[in-house]
Amino acid sequence: MFTGIIEETGQLAGIKRGASSMEMTIRAHVVLEETKIGDSISVEGVCLTVTSMSNGRFTVDVMPETFHGTTLSSLSTSSSVNLERAMAANGRFGGHLVAGHIDGVGKILRRRPQENALYIDIAAPAELLAQSIVKGSVAIDGVSLTIFELSENHLTVSLIPHTAGETTLGGKKVGDSVNLETDMFGKYVQRFMEHAPKQPMNADYLRRHGF
Repeated sequence: MFTGIIEETGQLAGIKRGASSMEMTIRAHVVLEETKIGDSISVEGVCLTVTSMSNGRFTVDVMPETFHGTTLSSLSTSSSVNLERAMAANGRFGGHLVAGHIDGVGKILRRRPQENALYIDIAAPAELLAQSIVKGSVAIDGVSLTIFELSENHLTVSLIPHTAGETTLGGKKVGDSVNLETDMFGKYVQRFMEHAPKQPMNADYLRRHGF
């Protein structure tokens, strides 16, 4: 589990590609502190397992499901990536609950500087927009952000200068793809409502279900 508060940006030092898989070696510093082989690190919002570490680098495997369902397959050597260690139980919780399980890929439609903010419109699949609300949370390439606008085909988020400068999002261009993870609680509520009994929610219903 992660918070969406990026600890540092790393740089790809090497990639070994298969037909539908890859092994990535990433240069990093902060996220390697107290990290052990087998620990989880979020890479561009994707929860991956550390398989080896040495000399300021760590290696992760990307399986076919992740290869096809995220933006990781489009990365190249020297690409920068957002990194976050798994959330510590005794640490501060500054973002929102992020699982590191990508729900879909979006595409940047527009960037709009406004005062000290950078507004970014991101096209997203309809099923992800249905799980989103204005003022709700979304993780974009692993960054915890607040949704400011929603339309039929896109959502809008805003970056403060710190977020734009300390994550990969500030350098993203129109047409670039990004990993999207919608709010965990929203997905559970949607799933419950889709399969809930189709009957009125009244006092009798609540009484029969123990309330």
